[in-house]
Amino acid sequence: MCRGLATLPITCLERAKDLKSRLGILLHKPELGHRTGTPSKLQLGSRRRDSSQEVLEWRESFDQLLKSKSGVTAFHTFLKTEFSEENLDFWLACEDFKKTRSKTKLASKANRIFEEFVQSEAPREVNIDHETREITRKNLSGATSACFNEAQAKTRTLMEKDSYPRFLKSASYQDMTKQA
Repeated sequence: MCRGLATLPITCLERAKDLKSRLGILLHKPELGHRTGTPSKLQLGSRRRDSSQEVLEWRESFDQLLKSKSGVTAFHTFLKTEFSEENLDFWLACEDFKKTRSKTKLASKANRIFEEFVQSEAPREVNIDHETREITRKNLSGATSACFNEAQAKTRTLMEKDSYPRFLKSASYQDMTKQA
């Protein structure tokens, strides 16, 4: 057992996972020099003015939000504040995966997605039940573009029912709608 800064002992694995997570967050902060492709507030501001109607459409449905590149970016930024961006990243990885045509690439992408998001103790593990995790693991043996469908659907539902309503109530979204 390793001892953390807190008074309760934690396992070395838990501590390593926590440290990796914290370092990963730092690596994705643009002000620390690593470009992630996430736009700055200034860039988002100019996009807001260009697509004010689009911003208002995001509250109509979760699908409207996901259809919009700037909506996905704004939602991703929000999810980072809640430390749950892995759900959207997994959903996006699955969408990209479905577009893969090469059988060789399909298998390698499937394994990468599974290892990063689905397997137990994955670095960016999504919140799915054991049964769905097992079904997805079995689907990898004959990887098709549909092998993540069930896990992706569960993650999407979780975001739609949990994170999306909080996003709509968030100060950042409220500010965007006021500017629209």
